[in-house]
Amino acid sequence: MIFYPLHEAQRAAMMPLRMAAVAAQVALHHPFFPGFGSTPERAAVAGAEIFERAMRDFNKPSFGFGTTETDGREVAVSEEVVWNKPFCQLLHFQREGCAARRDPRVLIVAPMSCHHATLLRGTVEAMLPDHDVYITDWADAKLVPLAEGAFDLDDYIDYVSELLRFLGPDTHVVAVCQPSVPALCAVALMAAAGDAAQPRSLTLMGGPIDPRRAPTAMTQAIAAMPLEWFKSMVVEAVPFSYPGALRMVYPGFLQLQGFMAMNPDRHAHEHLRLFNSLVAGDAEAALTHRKFYDEYLAVMDVTAEFYLQTVERVFQRFDLPRGAFVSRGRKVEPQAIRKTALMVMEGEHDDISAPGQALPALELCSGLPESMKAYYLQKGVGHFGLFSGKLWRGEALPKLRAFMREH
Repeated sequence: MIFYPLHEAQRAAMMPLRMAAVAAQVALHHPFFPGFGSTPERAAVAGAEIFERAMRDFNKPSFGFGTTETDGREVAVSEEVVWNKPFCQLLHFQREGCAARRDPRVLIVAPMSCHHATLLRGTVEAMLPDHDVYITDWADAKLVPLAEGAFDLDDYIDYVSELLRFLGPDTHVVAVCQPSVPALCAVALMAAAGDAAQPRSLTLMGGPIDPRRAPTAMTQAIAAMPLEWFKSMVVEAVPFSYPGALRMVYPGFLQLQGFMAMNPDRHAHEHLRLFNSLVAGDAEAALTHRKFYDEYLAVMDVTAEFYLQTVERVFQRFDLPRGAFVSRGRKVEPQAIRKTALMVMEGEHDDISAPGQALPALELCSGLPESMKAYYLQKGVGHFGLFSGKLWRGEALPKLRAFMREH
């Protein structure tokens, strides 16, 4: 396919118009401009901003945590890379002066999807006061040179296992959405091998453990298409303008278009709200919109082999719930898990990993007593509300915090 070349050509062609929109914002919003501060002037500036943002390629944001509040006092937070491989680095959010607290050590396994790990900023921010937090920061595949080799679903499982051995056995794992499957596989393989680094607990926040249990339009479409269609229609080579030139990837901009197409009315309404907020001079509402969409529109590419294996093994063959998942010649047997407590959390209105898709994990882990299992359905939230926002902080997180401390 030629989506990537077309995308790059469009980006280059629109650059002059985007720069003109930036210049228009500066000129129109200058105090010397006639009509400065009037409604027509604000409307023109708002229109120019929305046009410029529509043409922009958003860069990977930073987490940007300077401080957090612990025990009623503000403490400094520093971000440190403590483990590094070609396709992932492990970030640790070090809280100054909190080592003696012995808070639970938490490994957040971020999705390797079109979004960066910073999409979980709200997850990390809410957990920082009472937890020692680490997060997987997956690499943008178009930036990884071809010489670094491939990265597939088995590599993802291996990375999670290596991270758990690096962090040690007192770790609690929180897998958000897509990594629910590889995280559960990693823990099951470690359990079967008697690995001393098995985590204390594993929490699956949504995720397609068995998409058949709660099919959505997306999962049904994936299951209906032959794998060859995905190979020919959505997998492309990275252009020569990037370090990962010629690597075969699933481009982030294609997945973003898919996400946007799932709720077009909502996204159109949100951008209309931004326009109205700018015209009305509501800086706070405009800032809230920018913060969310600066993150949501910043995308990364995923290696083709990882993407295609996920499509085939998770959404088409359903290997894990069928008891047929094999990684590097090792059969994955969730019933082998006996030391790691398991919690499943789902969102009532989740249209990406619908409630019921992650629930079968509790059945698959039949070796665990009921006292080491928990299920929580967060009412009133969609996919992102399960791990960010007011209900995450006020209702879901307290349940997760109590579960980890119990185990």
